Amino acid sequence: MTASARELLESARRELAPGEHENRLVPLIAQGAASTEALAALAAEQHRIITSDWRSFLVLASRSTDPAAGGFFLDLAQGEVLALDKLAEFAAACGLDEQALRDYEPHAGCQAYPSYVAWLALNGEPSDVVLAVVANFAAWGSYCATVAQALREHYGFDDAGCAFFDFFAAPPPGGDGPALAVVQAALEAGKGADRAREYGRLLQCYELMFWNTLAELA
Repeated sequence: MTASARELLESARRELAPGEHENRLVPLIAQGAASTEALAALAAEQHRIITSDWRSFLVLASRSTDPAAGGFFLDLAQGEVLALDKLAEFAAACGLDEQALRDYEPHAGCQAYPSYVAWLALNGEPSDVVLAVVANFAAWGSYCATVAQALREHYGFDDAGCAFFDFFAAPPPGGDGPALAVVQAALEAGKGADRAREYGRLLQCYELMFWNTLAELA
């Protein structure tokens, strides 16, 4: 039975994976060619995204009728809390204090992603959202691993300054197990994954919009 859930998950990852050259900012950071202004904007935009996604995942947990799905989204929400503390270190390394984060004016292209996650929190079938976000997290984690390495090699950031990206680059606790449990429960309940690819495709588009909006600053 798990194989069916695994097949759906792997198919979503494969079909939704971004092209090699679609993200214009991460290669610049990897080369040390992105400006410090772009890095500071990355920190400030992420601050708004993390706080928004935290609330969205809590809403998804509350809407989930399956305990596995509820637990999955609660774990994601808790991860956002942990990430927010680590993000403060990255922001500080970029020269931003709490007041600067509050005063920052976000870019629409960067905030489309959390806006869509909030839409999913209100409208998406939780099991479909699980597939979409797990597929998206594969790309996000890869980007974070590249950024963490580049911050150390080219920008002189210490471990504290890179901890936010290290956190998301690491495999999630339990690997794919929690997500597979949600998908399998949905399959056993007679639910398909009709909207998962649509959700995932839009999430990936908004993810790229985030990075490429910042690339204009780089």
